[in-house]
Amino acid sequence: MSAIAAYAGLFLTALIAATILPMQSEAALAGLILAGKFPIWALVLTASIGNILGSLINWCLGRGIERFRDRRWFPVSPKALARAQSWYQRYGKWSLLLSWAPVIGDPITVVAGVLREPLATFLVLVALAKVGRYLIIAMAIASAT
Repeated sequence: MSAIAAYAGLFLTALIAATILPMQSEAALAGLILAGKFPIWALVLTASIGNILGSLINWCLGRGIERFRDRRWFPVSPKALARAQSWYQRYGKWSLLLSWAPVIGDPITVVAGVLREPLATFLVLVALAKVGRYLIIAMAIASAT
């Protein structure tokens, strides 16, 4: 596998994994670390940038999607959207530190867009969460080998 293909594949996997589409980027990162052909810092950086940009896509979707909430095809029920908004308002911007978590992380980033979380705050908190997760994974794999 060429370096360009490896980094591009990891980037795309991490980007897609951070959107509302189901995908796991941790396995791709782990596989590339275990292959031992690429610097760990470069893999963590690539996965982090892709994952942060995927969350930014969610934030942008949240900013624009609420205007369609009365449409029949809207993907979230009014009750579920109200529950998510209530949860986010209760815990605030700090809930973005859970943006790395499976199942709840992606919806949190969408709701942050719906509730107009400032972009700078959003990016800082999401970056801390995403980079932190990948660093922990990379350190665990590196220490196990």
